[in-house]
Amino acid sequence: MTVKRVALLTAGGYAPCLSSAVGGLIERYHELVPDVEIIAYKHGYWGLLSGDKIVIDDEVRAKAGLLHNYGGSPIGNSRVKLTNTADLVGRGLIQEGENALEVAASKLVADGVDVLHTIGGDDTNTTAADLAKYLHDNDYDLQVVGLPKTIDNDIVPIRQSLGAQSAAEQTSVFAQNIVAEHGSNPRMLIIHEIMGRACGYLTAQAAEYYQQWHAKQEWLPSIGHKAERWDVHAVFLPELALDIDAEAERLKTVMDEVGCVNIFLSEGAGIPEIVAEMQARGEEPEKDPFGHVKIDKINPGQWFADQFSAKLGAEKSMVQKSGYFSRSAKANAADLRLIKSMTDLAVQVALEGGSGVIGHDEGNGNVLRAIEFERIAGHKAFDISQPWFHEVMERTGQKIVASGSH
Repeated sequence: MTVKRVALLTAGGYAPCLSSAVGGLIERYHELVPDVEIIAYKHGYWGLLSGDKIVIDDEVRAKAGLLHNYGGSPIGNSRVKLTNTADLVGRGLIQEGENALEVAASKLVADGVDVLHTIGGDDTNTTAADLAKYLHDNDYDLQVVGLPKTIDNDIVPIRQSLGAQSAAEQTSVFAQNIVAEHGSNPRMLIIHEIMGRACGYLTAQAAEYYQQWHAKQEWLPSIGHKAERWDVHAVFLPELALDIDAEAERLKTVMDEVGCVNIFLSEGAGIPEIVAEMQARGEEPEKDPFGHVKIDKINPGQWFADQFSAKLGAEKSMVQKSGYFSRSAKANAADLRLIKSMTDLAVQVALEGGSGVIGHDEGNGNVLRAIEFERIAGHKAFDISQPWFHEVMERTGQKIVASGSH
């Protein structure tokens, strides 16, 4: 296949890989096919529908490696679902009666695009799957090659999504500062709220990274600088059963003996209970264009603080959210290696006329390949049976009981 023009877009929430992935794709195309034209749609599918795009010029091609040093996305993101017609009409991205997939396909054809690279999570790539199917069914000669981005590491069937390891590392760094607040008041309750709507990977991995950091520190207990006061005392995930009363009893003992309690909370833990409370009051939670409950509107960290504060006899409760700090970081060394392998393969697949989402395929021996779009799905649950996670929970003193919904 002869590739003359390539288009890039990043979409969904940020992750510490987007800037580097954009840079990696530009570098690889410039290395293999320097004459290929590259454009980028601004703010993901929003830019594709509105026709707002950037032409990658010679300066960017020559210095694309600079993008590995930054977080965020130079070309911008948004949350746009091409099959949510009512939302798109309401936002003025399509007109009443238009088919967004047809509009997007027509834009790509008008722009002379041969290959579209989508860099995003399950929503981005399932949307890409919808677009790829429409293009195929309507005989458009255009390839779609996706890259998996999500801090939740919850894309089926991909073993490791880009940005998740970096986000977990930065979440641990955030906690290393926030947990220091345990001495700012007697009987302090600190809840570190971490992103993770339906998957506890980020919280679990961040807890492990934090425990690894904690184990390397030296303490001065005679002055009150004690390891147990800096420890993680509880980890709550969507995949774990939630027994507020039992945990309150356990953590009350920690509070009495240690003088503080530090909790790592995945924002998706307890969401069914919070939504049920709202509905019992006659309220319905707001939802995004993909039908997900807007977690920032229901504030799960504060809900947990309200549940535990009185039960633990906390003098003060503090909720701190690390989400934007961690997701907007630059890629770490591990992610940079993963990004390099995936962007190189994405370009190879594109030049060979293939389509799919690049990833280590858990259904095919974890081989790095272009995974068929129809197999891509979201909300892969975190595997709580993994030995390293059992060690994390043993250190907190918690029992592992699976949630009935996972």
